[in-house]
Amino acid sequence: MTERRSPTIRRRRLGAELRQRREKAGVTIEAVAELLECSASKVSRIETGHTTATVRDVRDMLGIYGVTGAECDELIQIAREARQKGWWHPYSPVLAGAYVGLEAAAGSIRAYEQQTVPGLLQTEDYAQAMIRSARPDWVAEEVNQRVRVRLGRQSLLDQDDPIDLWVVLDETVISRPVGGDAVMRAQLERLVEAADLPNVTLQVLPFDAGAHAGMDGTFTILGFPEPGDPDVVYAENATGGLFLEKRDELQKYIFIFDHIRAAAMRPEESVALIAKLAEEPLWKWRQKGTAST
Repeated sequence: MTERRSPTIRRRRLGAELRQRREKAGVTIEAVAELLECSASKVSRIETGHTTATVRDVRDMLGIYGVTGAECDELIQIAREARQKGWWHPYSPVLAGAYVGLEAAAGSIRAYEQQTVPGLLQTEDYAQAMIRSARPDWVAEEVNQRVRVRLGRQSLLDQDDPIDLWVVLDETVISRPVGGDAVMRAQLERLVEAADLPNVTLQVLPFDAGAHAGMDGTFTILGFPEPGDPDVVYAENATGGLFLEKRDELQKYIFIFDHIRAAAMRPEESVALIAKLAEEPLWKWRQKGTAST
């Protein structure tokens, strides 16, 4: 799991490289499909990274584009790496691995969370309670598998080359007792511990900030260390999420994140608030059914 070069990011890189070579050669997707005796949609999905190409397909494509020598060998090697199985592959029946695969290759993550603690920072009990509440239709094994994946992802924070994580939490996240009092207190303590890591920055966006730039919803900006792998935004929704890769989309979310973190409490103030809530949680004195103050 410490391997930063995940098959997901290699598939994405390969697709971009193949598209560039095709366009440089002046060949249409339809012409490539005809020569490969496949559908144009297959070629398109390979170029967008949604389909894993065989080494033979890649070699044939490069032949069409006139790519030879060391350049060809390098792309063939990327194709082989793209066909490897990520550590999360055994959980694929209950997990869409696209996000996990991109996360595994990222060098940095900037995230704004409105409702829940990010998966990279969740305790096992919190993850169990959150998933069970959000998806009451799932059987126990489905929930347990997702929890195992979530916990497995957390090695990104303390591996030899750890990911740089910057998270802004809406105050709602630390005020709602997911899983009950004991589970939530332990989760808040986990946040305090995580914030002590040199590669983790936590901020809280307080209620009194009022309306802010992130009102439209939760999102994550994944940054990659290799120049050939452009950054991507993952915007969550009820059906899972949407990946946004266009430059103007990325710039918009970077702009939003910068405004959110500017409106949030400073990191040291945020951690102090989280630690205080772990000892004196709001839900202990708020009576059920009363309005928030």
